[in-house]
Amino acid sequence: MQNSEALALSAALLAAAGELTHRINDGVVARGFEARPMYGFAFTRLAPDGATVTDLAVHLGVTKQAASQLVEDLVRKGYVERRPHPDDARARLVVLTEQGWACTRAAEEAAAEAVRVWVELIGEGEVRALRDQLARIAPYGPIRPAW
Repeated sequence: MQNSEALALSAALLAAAGELTHRINDGVVARGFEARPMYGFAFTRLAPDGATVTDLAVHLGVTKQAASQLVEDLVRKGYVERRPHPDDARARLVVLTEQGWACTRAAEEAAAEAVRVWVELIGEGEVRALRDQLARIAPYGPIRPAW
């Protein structure tokens, strides 16, 4: 593959990821949630069992201070709560509340709507093949913003 082709592929993947992120966030907001794309990236780490602020910072690629500020915002909005950590008395576990889970379900619905557009454009078989190929390229994530 030529450099120009690799660059074009990179640009297309980044554009698709950016558009998907915005469509999901717009769908979450349309369903009545106050959200920013960063919330969804945090929720992917917090579900299903929660995480410490340090775990969240590593996942998001931000400082512990930035992750702490994000958690404060999510607590104020009712999406997460802090609980005692089951294995470390010094740590607190950040977990999704019922409102956080409802927001996550709204994101799943919005993602399905966004992917339906792709199915209309290129067909269900092609979308499944794309999913499978991308899973081979990046099988373990993490799902986080690209800074």
